[in-house]
Amino acid sequence: MTSPDKQETARERAMWNERYAAKDFVWTVTPNRFLVEEAADLAPGRALDLAAGEARNAVWLAEKGWQALAVDFSEIALDKGVQLAESRHVADRLEVEAADLRDYVPEPGGFDLVAVFYLHMAWDELVPIIERAAEAVAPGGTFLLVAHDSTNLANGHGGPQNPDVLYTANQVVAAIGDRLTIEKAGSVTRQVETDIGIKIAIDCLVRAKRA
Repeated sequence: MTSPDKQETARERAMWNERYAAKDFVWTVTPNRFLVEEAADLAPGRALDLAAGEARNAVWLAEKGWQALAVDFSEIALDKGVQLAESRHVADRLEVEAADLRDYVPEPGGFDLVAVFYLHMAWDELVPIIERAAEAVAPGGTFLLVAHDSTNLANGHGGPQNPDVLYTANQVVAAIGDRLTIEKAGSVTRQVETDIGIKIAIDCLVRAKRA
């Protein structure tokens, strides 16, 4: 995979910064429901949140006693995450780092939880990110990925409308390979409140563990 040139990277970062600057919080400040469900039984340790956005998930982990590192392309999004952590009195348990995940290499074996939520890009760019994320899981640690499933385009609500950036749990499992032991992999549904009532979105979820 060839990394994007500096001009393209600068354009992408400017686009995301503009999006996150548009209002107080682009997404809700509450954590993703699947993170809450899947992390509830985990002992707090060191967590890595990749594609963290405004760090709502990382802040929730910090509230639960984790030392969380939130990594995202957008400095503005991460600044808002720091403000959220300060308002929740957990700023001392949150670190942030602005980085392009196509180049970012997390500490191998350095995290008790590695979370990747709704990261969508071309599959050939995403595979190395998933591989490095899996390698960042510490012994006994957990890998958790949630994304808009490929089937959501035709059968679900919301999410990217470009099939080239959608994927399935099976694809993620293949990218992880033998790096981790798969505990759970498949599609899950969630309710989305809209102006015309409740809609159903289809996500893919993969949970894996390092022995």
